[in-house]
Amino acid sequence: MRNVGTVVRGIRTPIIKEGMNLANVVVESVMAAKESDNFEIKDKDIIGITEAVVGIATKNYASVDDIAIDIKNKFNTETLGLVFPILSRNRFSLILKGISRSVKKIYLQLSYPSDEVGNQLFNRDLLNNLNINPYSDILDEKKYRELFGNEVHPFTGVNYVDFYKEIINKEGCEVEFIFSNQVKTILNYTKNVLVCDIHSRNNSKKILKDNGGDIVLGLDDILNKSVNGSGFNPKYGLLGSNKSTEERLKLFPKDGEELIKKVQELIYEKTGKKVEVLVYGDGAFKDPVGEIWELADPVVAPFYTKGLEGTPNELKLKYLSDNKYGNLKDKDLMEAIVNEINNKDKNLKGSMASQGTTPRRYVDLIGSLCDLTSGSGDKGTPVVYIQGYFDNLASK
Repeated sequence: MRNVGTVVRGIRTPIIKEGMNLANVVVESVMAAKESDNFEIKDKDIIGITEAVVGIATKNYASVDDIAIDIKNKFNTETLGLVFPILSRNRFSLILKGISRSVKKIYLQLSYPSDEVGNQLFNRDLLNNLNINPYSDILDEKKYRELFGNEVHPFTGVNYVDFYKEIINKEGCEVEFIFSNQVKTILNYTKNVLVCDIHSRNNSKKILKDNGGDIVLGLDDILNKSVNGSGFNPKYGLLGSNKSTEERLKLFPKDGEELIKKVQELIYEKTGKKVEVLVYGDGAFKDPVGEIWELADPVVAPFYTKGLEGTPNELKLKYLSDNKYGNLKDKDLMEAIVNEINNKDKNLKGSMASQGTTPRRYVDLIGSLCDLTSGSGDKGTPVVYIQGYFDNLASK
């Protein structure tokens, strides 16, 4: 029996810059790591590539001015409503800057006490002693400050009301804040609305259109085509973008399909092994302390090879050990469970023996594992190499 299951390695690469041949960089870095760390490349190993370096290498950038032009072209209004943006300096500040550059007044509707992915405007415990119903009550800025004062984000220390107001005002734009968790509240102020939420955006658009919205678009509709030669993303627009400089954003990658196939081909040429490859962004997990759900990208893995499709079909070993084979132990128990694994049904959905296993897609699980491994700071490992992920206790 093997004594090691899944092994995950962060792979160091050169610093990725615009125009680099990323497929070659990834493969060369994996092969160098193979030699230095003395591991063998095997069929069904997985190579993860962070979306950040894909966007950089393919030069998928846009400027604040590009955003302003697209907003002006698509709305052609001096007053615009923004609903449910996330609270993020990296994710939304430059988008807001571009929007503010294109109009004269913004009605900015924020959800409370936190945004869609868990970033807090204020600690939700503050609601306990207030006669406030966050599901129905609408607050203006005056009432908000009266109730919650100068509350800041627990991790970043930023007061996002002040921060967003400063960005808007610096562009010569006026802002009126609305605090409401009902998306249609914005229609009391303007019929032209930019929907800024991520995973609930389609439902938000539908509600606004069904209730009298005039021009209703989402962040996925902005920069979904190039503006004056800018980068763009045809499917996600500005969703998944990140701040690059004070006037430029890196967009979510749109050219990953060719990359993953090329990496797979190059590894096969060099080793004769067929690995699986994915491009990953934010992992889908929640911080239990800060209550932040990490997934600010529209999806965990925008590109992946076909071998990563599907969901786990696993037995719960604890369940088998405690129930069906509760009278066995040591070698007999191990043999019984290995036999159970080798003969399990191809679809265990609904089976008691699978209860407690993780009901998620492979690409979301593996992308989350990659994101946790590579981190978001200075680890210098934008490539992740995973071995044994599809193994189980019966694997030899």
